[in-house]
Order: sequence, then structure tokens, then C-alpha cells
Amino acid sequence: MYKKIFVAIDNSSTARKALDEAIALAGALKASICITFVSDEAGLMQHGMGLGSYIDVDKVKAEIRVGANKMLDEAVARATAAGCTAERLLIESANRRVADAIAEAANSWGGDLLVIGAHGVRGFERLLVGSVAENLTRISLISLLIVRQP
Repeated sequence: MYKKIFVAIDNSSTARKALDEAIALAGALKASICITFVSDEAGLMQHGMGLGSYIDVDKVKAEIRVGANKMLDEAVARATAAGCTAERLLIESANRRVADAIAEAANSWGGDLLVIGAHGVRGFERLLVGSVAENLTRISLISLLIVRQP
């Protein structure tokens, strides 16, 4: 069945639920797990349009990195405590969609299942920010499990 489970997380309740599902599957299937976070820095790259005069872009990136590393370390600790073989991956990107970064990393790692939470973004908000899960259904080359919050 699945031997390498790749899970993408953020700091949301749906991501925590996806992580729990990935850990449960990895434990049941004796699969290894890779937990990733994509730091989407595209918004910060607008500093050329005046944003850089209001904030220290490098400082904000560093703070995001610290928070992401803490989140990944905690997720790996949860997986390890559940008896899983787990690793972590922080992806920093300013010029790709989050879904593209996740799909590429899952493929590079050799994953055979990608697990992600879906926030259920609809309407105008979906038009503005898109849906990572929806984009992954279109571009992922491996099986995809979308976990929803009830």
C-alpha cells in the first residue's frame, strides 16, 4: 500500500487534523512520513512597491522561518511519539504557488500519498486566495487524501 506519506501543514485546525490522519496511516501501514511547511513569501516580495519602507522584510522572513521550524519540530515530535519514522521539510518560496511547491517536494521525496487539510474556502475569498487542496487535485502526480474539518 502506501510506504511514504507526505503531509503539508500550516497553523490551522484542518492541518492538525490532516497531520493526525497522516500519522495514523503511517503507523498502521508502517510507512515513513515527511511533514512539510511552505513559507509563501510572495506577499513580502512586494517591498519594491513600497512595503519595504514600512517593514523589515528580512526580519519578517526570519520570524516566519522560526515559527515554521517550531511547528515542524512539534509535528515531527508528535509523529515520533506515535512510533512513526518522520522527517521534516521547510520550503521557502516567493515565486511559486504553494500547491506547486508541495507537489514538487512530494514527488522529489518519492511520496506515494499526499495528505493535506482543506479549509473549505468559498466565494470571493476563494477567488482571491485560491485553494491549495483544489490546485493539488489538478497537479499532484501521486494519490491525494484531502482531510476536511467537520
